[in-house]
Amino acid sequence: MANAASYGVVKRPLLTEKNMHRAEVRNEYTFEVALSANKVQIRTAIEDIYDVKLLRVNTSVKTGLVRRFGWNWSKDSNSKKAIVKLAEGYKIDLL
Repeated sequence: MANAASYGVVKRPLLTEKNMHRAEVRNEYTFEVALSANKVQIRTAIEDIYDVKLLRVNTSVKTGLVRRFGWNWSKDSNSKKAIVKLAEGYKIDLL
């Protein structure tokens, strides 16, 4: 059973066509995670929530875009995603 801290680290799985293909072919899954989370926290959270064994965790931070609407400027929020590779024999059922 996963604890509440694990759900604070992992926000949601990213279900795009590219990510679903990556999951089928390479056994890699993509998740949106908290900006403050590091790789060790992400690893323990995903292993707790989905009861799987991970081989590696790759992270990527996307900075928010600055846009202009007439005289006003606005900035989208930053986001962080993690691509995790599962060990042989493990699988996550997202759908």
